[in-house]
Amino acid sequence: MKRVTLTLLLLTAVASTSYADDWGAIELQGRTVEPGSKARFPFIPDQSFEATYLNMPVFVARGAEPGPTLCITAGIHGDELNGVEVARRAFSEVDTESMRGTLIALPAINAEGVRTGNRYLSDRRDLNRAFPGRAGGSVASLIAYSVFEVVQSCDALVDLHTASNNRTNLPQIRADISDPEIRELAVHFGLGIVVAGKGPDGSLRREAAKAGIPAIIYEAGEPYRFQEHEVERGVEGVRNVMAHLDMTDRADVEIPDTRVYERTRWIRARTGQGGFFFPSAGLGDIVEAGQRLGRIVDPLTDESFDVVSTIPGEVVGMAVPQPVLSGYALFHVAWHTND
Repeated sequence: MKRVTLTLLLLTAVASTSYADDWGAIELQGRTVEPGSKARFPFIPDQSFEATYLNMPVFVARGAEPGPTLCITAGIHGDELNGVEVARRAFSEVDTESMRGTLIALPAINAEGVRTGNRYLSDRRDLNRAFPGRAGGSVASLIAYSVFEVVQSCDALVDLHTASNNRTNLPQIRADISDPEIRELAVHFGLGIVVAGKGPDGSLRREAAKAGIPAIIYEAGEPYRFQEHEVERGVEGVRNVMAHLDMTDRADVEIPDTRVYERTRWIRARTGQGGFFFPSAGLGDIVEAGQRLGRIVDPLTDESFDVVSTIPGEVVGMAVPQPVLSGYALFHVAWHTND
């Protein structure tokens, strides 16, 4: 039986960060992407049972002039659809004749999950804990290894996500702001809010940064749906990043003052206070310690429990109204360490 190979190096010819004068085509697994052109193709050329589960689309735009390589990744979690559309739309609008450098978009890394609404891979693993991956092992390891081979050819990475598990996120950038280059990338995305953090071990953002590639995450909205405002903000952010990297000329870029939060904490349902959750605070609200954020009603006893913030800060994520049990994460509050 023909073996599916995910471990081929995607880019066999990539412009180095010196952007040599002999700017030319990229050879991509038997395909040639000339300067000033675009290509879309499957990651795995094989036609087999396993390839139908592991395959993902690859979009490449080669600018007419030399410049850096920007990677956009989305759909690592298959239920997070806003990022998938951000990547597709941002790539679709690129004018390669006026662009400098190369844009590589992997818009649906967990393509089977995107099709079925499944957050995880077919082997039930969280792909965003599997990077940088390895050539042998589980499906997650194989895909992570292959994606990371592509990412290592890039000069910067924007990874696109939403909230999960019946929650929603205020549009925000997550980044390791201790790295000046990453901080600049985060600020120039242009959202006006950055939440500090390196990300969990095995996440694409953290492992890319460890490999020397400035990487940020755009988090916005809810899973399982396309939300136009969050998609529009994400596309505009990608445009801003491309201008920041000098891949495009934009005279109208306005970067707002940025709120940078060094700390976050989840406000959770207290022990023994499960029931139906009804929030009164919303995304972007500035809250005080001791402020009531919502209530939980026990539907069997009608007893009501207040959800109270333990810290002052801004609500950057929250659960949607739903039944909850003890310890369930309800409000994600971010704050400055010098507050």
